[in-house]
Amino acid sequence: MSDYSQIVPIANKIIKKYDLCDHCLGRIFSKQFRSSSHKFLGKKLKNGFESKNKCYVCKNLFHNLDYFLKLMLDSSSNFAFKTFGIGIVIKPSIIDRDDLLRSKYQLKGIDGVKTAVAKELGKQFSKKTKTVIDSLDPEITFTLNLKDELCQIRSKSITVSGRYIKSHRGYSQKQKSCDNCSGKGCRVCDFHGISEFESVEGVISQFIFKKFGGTTAKFTWIGGEDKSSLVLGSGRPFFVKIQNPYKRKLRLIDQKFDLISICNLKLVNESPKKPLNFHSVIKIKISTESDVDSKSLKKLKELTSVPIIISEKSGKRSEKKILDIKYKKKFKNEFTVVMTAEGGFPIKRFVTGDDVLPNLSDFFDTPCLTPEFDFLNIIVK
Repeated sequence: MSDYSQIVPIANKIIKKYDLCDHCLGRIFSKQFRSSSHKFLGKKLKNGFESKNKCYVCKNLFHNLDYFLKLMLDSSSNFAFKTFGIGIVIKPSIIDRDDLLRSKYQLKGIDGVKTAVAKELGKQFSKKTKTVIDSLDPEITFTLNLKDELCQIRSKSITVSGRYIKSHRGYSQKQKSCDNCSGKGCRVCDFHGISEFESVEGVISQFIFKKFGGTTAKFTWIGGEDKSSLVLGSGRPFFVKIQNPYKRKLRLIDQKFDLISICNLKLVNESPKKPLNFHSVIKIKISTESDVDSKSLKKLKELTSVPIIISEKSGKRSEKKILDIKYKKKFKNEFTVVMTAEGGFPIKRFVTGDDVLPNLSDFFDTPCLTPEFDFLNIIVK
């Protein structure tokens, strides 16, 4: 800690040449005195001296922080949070004058005016709201433009996991993006990226927005199904990341809607970074152009001992396994298969033979179609 008597002559020399407010004067000597209050130290160093002119560095910006504090309080009034961060935009001329002064008097290792403003506002906001400033991972972040007198607020995203059961046919898993913004979020779609709520994604999104607020919802699906498919059993798992939520920690209970039910809802740290390993139990209705006898159907068990090769138009190839397969014959050219397969199994292509080997059309040596297939259960490994 520097001797006060050594600092006073330097401070006097500076304030004789430059009009400085208490905040700016105290700031440039705060390191030597380890003072937490720049204003208090500046007032002490001035020893009663008062200038009638505006501060050379900040132009009395520190005197007007109450206005920006109110902007922060107003913009965050609907948000629930415990930690916050602040980013500051100020006039370049203020930073230039601050740099000039610090360089001229070789004042090293002290907070710049921009940092000092952020710290002072943070201290006042923290006191008003009983929250804590966190520069690394805050729940909300303010961007204060002191030049244009604007305050923007961004809330840290949250992620919810759950499962959905679809007991009615005719509803897509995914929702069509807003025509106006292609899913980015705009005023037309209330910044949600979707303007309708008539799918599994739409129903869950609408519930999430009502519960937590927020703008867009980004889904990670554990597999998918056709519009005509049912999803039964314990349901299909999903993860949804909510951008800019208002609320963060709420009690989540199972929900039943007209189209779907959602259950096992809980807040999680993040969506999976890698695809989850899962199995699907699928019931497939199959019709054939020619009759298929029981002897041929019994051979379906052979498909559990060979890999199913899937070829894509891009040239990429992958393999999936059928772990179990059962059948029930209804008519000579119609039967039902219940099989357990690895996640992502291409059901329709497996039936028709579209770049999948082996496939049922080749297996029975007759064209096969599937009018519908349902998911009886999805098991995450």
